[in-house]
Amino acid sequence: MSSYRCPDCATSAPVESASWCCPSCRGPWDLDFTAAPVGLESLSASVRVNSLWRYHEALPISAPAVSLGEGRTPLVQLTESVWVKLDFLMPTLSFKDRGAVLLAELARRLAPRRVIADSSGNAGTAIGAYCARAGLDCTVYVPEATSAKKVEQIRAHGAHLELVPGDREAAAGAARAAADIPGTFYASHVYNPYFLHGTKTYVYELWEDLGGTLPEAIVVPVGNGTLLLGAALAIGELHAGGLIAERPALIAVQAETVSPLAAAFHAGAEDLLDDVAPPRPTLAEGIAIPRPPRARQILRAVRESGGTFLTVTEDQIRAAQLDLAAQGLFVESTGVACWAAAGGWTDRTSVVPLCGAGLKTGLAPGS
Repeated sequence: MSSYRCPDCATSAPVESASWCCPSCRGPWDLDFTAAPVGLESLSASVRVNSLWRYHEALPISAPAVSLGEGRTPLVQLTESVWVKLDFLMPTLSFKDRGAVLLAELARRLAPRRVIADSSGNAGTAIGAYCARAGLDCTVYVPEATSAKKVEQIRAHGAHLELVPGDREAAAGAARAAADIPGTFYASHVYNPYFLHGTKTYVYELWEDLGGTLPEAIVVPVGNGTLLLGAALAIGELHAGGLIAERPALIAVQAETVSPLAAAFHAGAEDLLDDVAPPRPTLAEGIAIPRPPRARQILRAVRESGGTFLTVTEDQIRAAQLDLAAQGLFVESTGVACWAAAGGWTDRTSVVPLCGAGLKTGLAPGS
């Protein structure tokens, strides 16, 4: 296996240690791993599986036992310049399956007594489902206000559910407090970099489906930034392998009511601001993260790509959900934020992810 490396203080640790964060600064891990190039010609071979594992040369784990066929979601053109990727057509109905399958496969190989995770709903559902597939005991911490359908889905997969009073940060704090108990594997989609190496397959699929090219802009919703950072990983790997000549701009989207990264970006800061406005309720619960642990990495990735941050209002989220539904796509309220921001673009080619199914949250109130 590869080893963990702290991007801030360069501390390292073997993956087998199951250390969930840097012991020196308590920050998230990166992974010492170099992806091998994956050419279009090799992907056309009939022996390739029709899932994200077709890019096995670029993944830090191979030969999975827990796959549910995740990945290879449809790419649909909705306007002359904007495509949408239907990542809600995953086994657990959200893009989080891309990273969850790698975490569950890693946990299966490390054989802990139990797996824990924290989530606003979708990541917890995905971890619960893949742990069920792997035969692992799993506990998921979620805020008590998590959508009822997501709570039901987590329980249906057999995971133990901990409803935590307070917001998303409170749920994360409760999980981290339990993460150091011996025999525990913390399947954190934020702290564990294996998750990012799963989400990067989103961009590999775009590149393959667009014939070895990428759009001018890749638009992603950002809370903890796992899809954006995975996208940045893939873009870097494709460019380093000579498989793309130009890097697309990363356009990060946040809800206006919870937008600490957008505020920091537009202030020219390298990290979150100290005087950021307190979060307010938002329909986009999946990206309502007031203090993302990988903030510095997210801000740097967007700047280096030549991208920017956009914010959307609650009314824009409601309108975007109805607009997509009128085109045949029922997407959860978090998942429509990017369409609200970029669905009307005509000045450049772009791809927007539709990250979660509408059945997870229902129609946004007031729509």
